[in-house]
Parts: sequence; structure tokens; C-alpha cells
Amino acid sequence: MPIKYHFAPFALIRLSALALLLCLAPVGAYAQEAKGSTAQEKLDTLISDLHAFDLAQDPITAAREGDKAARARLPDVSPAAQARRKSANAAFAKRLAAIKRDALGPQAQINADLLSYVLQGRVERSGFDEAALPFTNDSGFHTMPGFLARATRVTSKAEAADWNKRLAALPVFFAQHEANLRTGIKEHITQPRLVVDAIIATVRGTLDDPDFEAIFLRPLNALPASMPAEDKAEIKAQTKDVIRQKVRPAYENLLTFLTQEYRPAARTSIGISDVPGGAAYYKVLVRDFTTTDMTPRQVHEFGLAEVARIRKEMDAVIKESGFTGDFAAFLHFLRTDPQFYAKTPQELLRHAAFIAKKADDRMPQFFGRLPRLPYGVRPVPAAIAPHYTTARYWPGDARAHRAGGYMINTYALDQRPLYELPALTLHEAVPGHHHQISLAAELENVPAFRKSLYITAFGEGWGLYAEKLGKDMGMYTTPYEEFGRLTYEMWRACRLVMDTGIHAFGWSRDQAMQCLKNNSALALHNIETETDRYISWPGQALGYKIGEMTIVRLRTKAQNELGAAFDIRAFHDEVLKDGAITMAMLEAKIDKWIAAQKQKTHRPPAPLKN
Repeated sequence: MPIKYHFAPFALIRLSALALLLCLAPVGAYAQEAKGSTAQEKLDTLISDLHAFDLAQDPITAAREGDKAARARLPDVSPAAQARRKSANAAFAKRLAAIKRDALGPQAQINADLLSYVLQGRVERSGFDEAALPFTNDSGFHTMPGFLARATRVTSKAEAADWNKRLAALPVFFAQHEANLRTGIKEHITQPRLVVDAIIATVRGTLDDPDFEAIFLRPLNALPASMPAEDKAEIKAQTKDVIRQKVRPAYENLLTFLTQEYRPAARTSIGISDVPGGAAYYKVLVRDFTTTDMTPRQVHEFGLAEVARIRKEMDAVIKESGFTGDFAAFLHFLRTDPQFYAKTPQELLRHAAFIAKKADDRMPQFFGRLPRLPYGVRPVPAAIAPHYTTARYWPGDARAHRAGGYMINTYALDQRPLYELPALTLHEAVPGHHHQISLAAELENVPAFRKSLYITAFGEGWGLYAEKLGKDMGMYTTPYEEFGRLTYEMWRACRLVMDTGIHAFGWSRDQAMQCLKNNSALALHNIETETDRYISWPGQALGYKIGEMTIVRLRTKAQNELGAAFDIRAFHDEVLKDGAITMAMLEAKIDKWIAAQKQKTHRPPAPLKN
């Protein structure tokens, strides 16, 4: 799973003067369009206006896109800013609905369909106070400054001044979130107390980290070698002063608020349906994260069927391994035998790096197009590791001179089995998230929003498909590694059962965990962390299996219909060539591709020349 940023809205094109005007314009201005323009011109104008508006709301992305003034700011999450975005999105959606899709060309139709998906989700979700839930069990507004520090490069005095201003804005940024959390308390919309406990531990760990100052000084490492030493020393002293006077007090105040005010008011129930409007909100999330019209009940039943299917495959692998005990005994063996666990963080990282390079070596056999951006294998920062997932992909940025990051959690080594590493690596690095996200960033002749658009069912579905593709790539060399792959597939199948069970059917935490405890070799710490993630982030876990099964089904269809003419490299390139799209769009595209391949195969030979 790629890292998520709670603060970043839909990121689009370069900030312009229009963006600032749109921020100040009355709501009606967002619905205006040029009279007498064509459908294509209306769509282009809408995309440009929306891009500019979003960047004006999001200084993080705006700065990355080249807006120097945005480098000194943090996002505005005040109620006024939320209301402004809600009104603007409704107006933008109205403009899009007025454009005749049939009058657009093929690529413009893709743009319009994706814009419709994004705006529909925004409008539907705006009926629920999402600002009252600005964090999950492992990340949110409180971890954003650390991620931002790792992604920022300061190369001049002017950039250093902007970085210091951004750090100095942190108390206001945190205070706005605290105000939104207080509103959530009044509305009875809070995260469960067990999630809040994880957040408190993360904030406390951040403050106790001996590298606290070093984290926020890290952007200064990019200062040019040619800069005089005294200038560097002055900049560093100024940044340290801001950290001590603004950043640390902001975190200290946040910790006090969370422990003394928010935690006592946090709910003890765990399902989103338990909060006002939560049941309707969850149905919206199911549609948004799966990009389908499946109901929670349909998702739940599909998950149960997948659990049963995968369990049969697991039993076959246990038999192949020669193990003579039952399923529970095999799980105990995998969870406790020292042969399956690294003894040091460096050993775990070395194993992951070797598997990653092995996958790199085999990529050209399965893909015609490879991204230019490389990736590295890195440990998850210690301050967030205890409540972080077992691994995650952090997107790179060539403009910021930053490679992609396959982040390995080296905390609690006895919970990080080596037999899971092949599947994990394929999902997070290549051919999974790094490959798909980096290719999308390199798309040409498309609106900028499509380069960074992340649709969970597509991105996570592709990541899970990449794990299965590892069988074709020869990445699983022992029955234990194949069982590890099946454990990961079972993990995603159980998510369908657990997420809907928790948020639609009133399940307890223990009841939800039984699916993974009884059917997978996942370590118990991982099971607990993941269950808390589903509790804190309703619906997101549903996209993985729905997306993967869609891709698998379409590949099977293409293989059956094309026979010997099926080209696995061409199929994969076709799936990825337009960036992230919805499942309905993917199905339509692959059907069209299959028809085109058939036409090529059955094209009559050209007449012989005399």
C-alpha cells in the first residue's frame, strides 16, 4: 500500500493566478463556463479551473508543482476552508454533468469519466464530517510533518526561510485539527479509543525520539556544498530555533489534547455505523473504494467464498511441504520456528533487497514498458514503526531528486516472517506499486491530475495481482513462500469479511480477528495492527481483492479468447497505460483491446506483389 496523506486533496496542474481568484470568488463563479464553447473546450476549462482551485487549497502539492509562495504554507483545514471546498466541488460536478460525453473524443472521455468518479466521491462524502476523523491507527495529520520533512529539499537561503515559515505554521495547523476533533466530539463522531491509544503512542514516540530535531533539519542536507559554512550554520541555527519554539510545543500541546480531552471522549465501539450518519457513509465508502455498485452484504459474501477457495489451496501446499500436522499446527510452526525470522534489521533488509533485485531482473519478460524512476529498500522510521504496517511504498519524485521507497518495518522482528517477503516485495515494489505509480507519473499528453490519481481498487488490486504474477515470474521457491503468498491473498479476502463485519454488521474486534487467526500465517502483532487499521479506515481494505479479481478475470478472458495470440507483456502494458481507472473503465478497455487483437490475428494477408 502506498503512503497516504490525509491533508492532500485531489492534486492537479500548476498553480496560476486563476487559482487565487477561484479561492476568493463566490460559489457561483465555479459553475460559470464559456458560452458557445465545444464539449472539449468546456471539459478542458473545467479541468484547468478545478486543478487551479485544488492547488490553491493544497500548498504541499502546489509547492511540489513549482509554486514558490506555497513553500511557506501548510493546508487550511478550518471549517471555512472545508465549506469552500464543499461548495466548489458541488459546482464543479454540476459543470461536468452539463458536458455531453458523447461529443468528446476517446481520451477526453477517459478524462471526463475519471473526473466524474472523483467529483462524485467528493460530493457524496461531503455529507459526512470527515474532518472529525483526520487520522487512522498509523498515520494522519500528526505524521504528515515528518513525511514532509523527508520529502523536502532546501537548496538556498530563500528555501530555508520558507521551510522555517512552514514549520512555524505547525501550531496553527495542529490547532485547526484539534478544533475539528472537538467538533467531532460534539457530533459524537470520533475514532474508537483503541485507535486513539495508537495515535497517542505515536505522538509520544515522536517527542521521545532522540532524532526529533534531526527529522526537521533533514531538508537542510540538500544545501549546496558551495554555500559558505557560516551561512549554513546560521540557517541551521534558525531552523533549530523554530523547531524548539514552534514544532516541539505543537506536538506537546497535541499530546496533552489527545490524552486529557480527546481520549476520554472517544467512543468505545468500533464500527463506523455506530456514529451518526455512519451507516449511509459506509455505503458511500464501499462504492468509492471498490468503484462498483456492490453492497456491503455482497462484498461480505464474496469475501467468504474467497476465504473458502484460498483455504483449499493452502491445504494443498501444506501437503506438498511434507508437514504431517493439521492446519493449526502448521500455522504454529510458521509463527514460531526461528528459521523463518531474521535476527537483525539489517538481515531483514538484505533479504528484501535481494528479492527486489530478483524481481527487477525478470520484469522485461512480463512488461514492454518500464518506468525511469528507480526505488530503494529502506526501514520504516523507528518513531512510527510500532503501529505501522509491515511494509509500505512511499512514492518517489524525480523533480525532487527522490527515488521511490519500499519501506520495510523492522520493528518486532519475530513478527516479520521471511516466507512472506516475496509476496510483500512484489506488492510494494515491482511489479506492484512502484511500477504502476511510476508509470502513471510518466504519462504524456494527459491532464496532470491523472498522473497522481490513486484509485484504491486499481492500485491495490494491481498490487495484489502482482503477488499472484510472482508465480509466473518464478519468485516463490519453497512451499513456505507459496504459503506466504496464499496467506497474503487470504489476508485480502479476510479484509472483505472483517471490514464489512465491523462497519456494517456490528462485529467486535476479536470476532473480526478470527478470520486471520484461523486462516492465515500472519503474525499476531500484524493481525492486531491490521484489524485496527480496518477499524480506523472504513472501506479502504475492500479495494484490494475486488480490484485483483477483476484483473485476474480479464486476463483469463483475454487468454481464452486470444489463445496462442495472447501476449502477457502487451496485456500488462494495456492495463497500465492509462494510469488508474475504475473497474468498469478497465473492463471496457480490455474488451476493446481483445477485439483489436482478434482483428489483427484474423486480418487477411496482403496480396502478393507481381
